[in-house]
Amino acid sequence: MKKFVNNLYKNQALFYKVFLFALTAVLIVYLLPRGGNFKYEIPKGKPWQYENLYAPFDFAILKSEEEIQDERQQIINNHTPYFQFNQEIPNQVKSEVPEVVTEVFPDSILKNREIQIIGFVNETLEGVYEYGLLQDNNRLEDNQLVYLRKGNEAFEISYKNILKQDQVRDFLNSEIEESNLSEVENELLEVFFNLIEPNVSFDSEFTQKELQSKLDNISYTRGNIEQGSRVIARGEVVEGNKYNILRSLKNEYESQVWSESNYKWIIVGYSVLVALALLMLLLFIRKYRQEIFENNVKVTFIFFNILFMVLLTTLVVNFNIDYVYVVPLCILPLTLKAFFDARLGMFTHVITVLLLGFIVPNSYEYMFLQIIAGIVTILTVSELYKRANLFISVGQITLVYIISYFAFTVIQEGNIADVEGEVLLTFLLGGLATLFVQPLIYIYEKIFGMVSDMSLLELSDTNSKLLKELSEKAPGTFHHSLNVANLAEAAANEINANAMLVRVGALYHDIGKMKNPTYFSENQTSAVNSHDELAPKESAQIITDHVINGIEIAKKHNLPDRVIDFIRTHHGTTTVYFFYMKEKEQNDNAVADDFRYPGPIPFSKETAILMMCDSVEAASKSLKEPTAGVIDNFVEKIIDKQMKEEQFLNANITFKEIQVVKKILKRKLKNIFHLRVEYPE
Repeated sequence: MKKFVNNLYKNQALFYKVFLFALTAVLIVYLLPRGGNFKYEIPKGKPWQYENLYAPFDFAILKSEEEIQDERQQIINNHTPYFQFNQEIPNQVKSEVPEVVTEVFPDSILKNREIQIIGFVNETLEGVYEYGLLQDNNRLEDNQLVYLRKGNEAFEISYKNILKQDQVRDFLNSEIEESNLSEVENELLEVFFNLIEPNVSFDSEFTQKELQSKLDNISYTRGNIEQGSRVIARGEVVEGNKYNILRSLKNEYESQVWSESNYKWIIVGYSVLVALALLMLLLFIRKYRQEIFENNVKVTFIFFNILFMVLLTTLVVNFNIDYVYVVPLCILPLTLKAFFDARLGMFTHVITVLLLGFIVPNSYEYMFLQIIAGIVTILTVSELYKRANLFISVGQITLVYIISYFAFTVIQEGNIADVEGEVLLTFLLGGLATLFVQPLIYIYEKIFGMVSDMSLLELSDTNSKLLKELSEKAPGTFHHSLNVANLAEAAANEINANAMLVRVGALYHDIGKMKNPTYFSENQTSAVNSHDELAPKESAQIITDHVINGIEIAKKHNLPDRVIDFIRTHHGTTTVYFFYMKEKEQNDNAVADDFRYPGPIPFSKETAILMMCDSVEAASKSLKEPTAGVIDNFVEKIIDKQMKEEQFLNANITFKEIQVVKKILKRKLKNIFHLRVEYPE
């Protein structure tokens, strides 16, 4: 049992990776579509290159989007509007006729003709309200049919039968002229205008309800294909009806309800493919990025980003498939490049795109566009902390999307007329969404405790609190750090290392000297040497302690681990040679390990560069009469000694790159000492 616990403890990092791998695979499989995956690509406008295809089951032929849209428009155009007839208004008007007639007509006229006048008014009102008086003119055609709703019944009539308000006077004049009451026309008109009220109105709610009912009943299919029928033969061109039938078969295949047995096999297939893709990524990291593989936080960060992109794409596809290109997938390689390197960013991007091929339609087109966009992202964005570079890259990504989509449309449709403006707009929105990478990187830094080039840019500011403190307490060390930073940055640029990282590491590598600044020669302003009163071992201990002190100060000020690595490694496991030789003069049994820095030795190209530049810059102060030859021999001697002591054994730096660094240091030192070519007299 104890042995098992010990093995568990020793391999806990490996067990965590296995757990992370399994969890990520399960979550991705859970997000994948539940149906089967149609195994054929449908090449619109091209010959069918597969074997003859027969219907595996009965299925309906789906109408095209254009057909459904035309049918909807036809229903809207031919829909009969409804008008509401209010019966209470005519009844109310007729009940008020005797009273209004009595008020308008004088008694001399009513004495002999009251019954005739009231009868005429009632008869005319019957004509006015036969189909009703419309409240508002709806600008319909006179010959258009409409429904007139009286209570629970609706009657189909011509729109022209309904009396409009601008037609009332003409109607009344016509009725009065046909009667024998023309001599009291003015009185009659006054009676009618006092009585008549509109009683018909457009019933928009009922009209819309009926229209929606018809639209909801649209059939999205036309005809059926029976099981066993030939869908398409090898060599037939996929177009027109054949294309719609194939599209219908694919849709039915992917959306049908699968049996429990089939569903389990689909899950098994998805699980194998997803696990295989993630395994390839893990193996790549283990083989080519060992330092990342050994860091569980970094591996978690990579897998989290993959899962995040799969989740985001799934949500967008489920919401509206047309917006799939709005998902800023290029954020993934940008983010990984900012924290790690371009090669890992590209490999992870390709793996993620392969996984997304299970989710999106037209998977080949989608994967082609996204992989090309990812390549452009990796190639164009060199310094993410420069905002102009990011905007330029976003423009290039969007342009690549548009050009690729244009090419695919021409191949599939055979013309440019079918290029959809909405799709181009989604590319533009996706490109703009990529700008979110900068705040996202900041969030990732806070959550995962990592550092990007943007944070390094902030740390390189010499007006920061820690560097100001260094310049005040140890001005000589601060000046030395600036010189080393310039040398290291120039060398890093020449061998394609991370120049920003090595510059920041150089600025902070000696902050431990702030604790005892006068014990370091560059900070000694008087002839008195603080080491004169100390034993060589004590002096060496103070010197080597500046590494430990530097690490403590860096952690106190929350410097990133990538920067602290430079403090740990800038002396490697070298010895404080001066005090070692001084001790040896006094004691033949002096042990070199008592004068050795704690290490570790540099383990990256950048930390190796800093070690070389730091040693050369510090030792260069001892040159009395520097010449070009002296400087060349001086640089060669120092770096060759470091190589002989195997200080660069763990760093991924080549002999060729070390020679380039030597060349840069020689040139820079000659510039510092203002050496000129000696001309003959």
